[in-house]
Amino acid sequence: MTAANSLTASLSVREASHIAFFGLLLAGDAEAALSAVYAHLDSWPRDAVVLATTAFTNGLIGNSGRAGQKRALLDLLDRLAPSYGDDWWFTAHHGMALSENGQRDAARPKIERSLAQNPKNPWAAHAFAHLCYEEGDAEAACTFLASWLSTYPRNGSLYSHLSWHLALGHLEAGDAAAAFRLFRESFAPDVHSGPPRGRANDGVSFLWRWELAGYPRDVDAWRVMHDLADSAFPRAGVAFSDMHIALALVVAGSDMTLKERTWQMDELACDGRYPSGPLVPAVSRAFAAFERQDFAAAIDALEPIAGELERIGGSRAQLDLVEFTLLKAYLSADRLEDARRMLSVRRRGSAHIPVAGLRAVH
Repeated sequence: MTAANSLTASLSVREASHIAFFGLLLAGDAEAALSAVYAHLDSWPRDAVVLATTAFTNGLIGNSGRAGQKRALLDLLDRLAPSYGDDWWFTAHHGMALSENGQRDAARPKIERSLAQNPKNPWAAHAFAHLCYEEGDAEAACTFLASWLSTYPRNGSLYSHLSWHLALGHLEAGDAAAAFRLFRESFAPDVHSGPPRGRANDGVSFLWRWELAGYPRDVDAWRVMHDLADSAFPRAGVAFSDMHIALALVVAGSDMTLKERTWQMDELACDGRYPSGPLVPAVSRAFAAFERQDFAAAIDALEPIAGELERIGGSRAQLDLVEFTLLKAYLSADRLEDARRMLSVRRRGSAHIPVAGLRAVH
């Protein structure tokens, strides 16, 4: 950034605006960067390098902590669509945003078109995996991903995350052995192809969902997840990752460390630097209560925020980590009517939700 800023006097207005945006982003001024990304793309909509910072679910808008952020991302991509036309990179992200907003019929042709234009495009494969999840079609997800991943490099940035999606499909279909084998071979921390946050998020999420589905805890795997979280992320900062790190600390029984991280979140929130505010601390309390089998306390922590979870960030599939925890808490507390109500308003996924004990409410 220092080198780039030293050259701005001789640059065009577009180039100077481009550099100014990345200066805000890399300085951690998320609110200013968010304003700048809109202003820049209004003037230069085809600056895909700038758009790439926010076009995906966990981008700048997705981590903004704002209510309605999924709709905001779709609105931005809808507005930019005429400038991109039939572009496979843009269409993959546009289709994903449509899917995340429940517009599955509109999402499918865009995602399929993107894949047809560039079959090796991992963002389109990712969008298709999410579309299958939203439609509750685990069989289609497994068939597509098993084939697509067979030709995608193992060191590709989305290889492990797409393997996580495939494992969720196997878990939903009842093939627990295949699901856990994928964890071991494709997205456990020591083999994960993505960045440290991806290694933590995918591993923690899978192991907890594995247990919610009724399978036994793998203590050694959780120990590895805890060690990764403790070493790679010593301080709170990004809500979506903080939620997963908190869960790893809960399972490890690291109460004091969790308390310290919660204090860090509160301090950041007071300084206006933690836009999702009290949501992750509330989810952390719920995980801790669930772990000690105080299901009433877990429910009390999650019910008031259930409608605001998108502010934490992540896809709807990823946020099911929290929804499934609340659903399992209802079942464990013998609050079957609450479980039925929750299932009745659920807009996505199939009836084969991988949470043990659901037969009691059918």
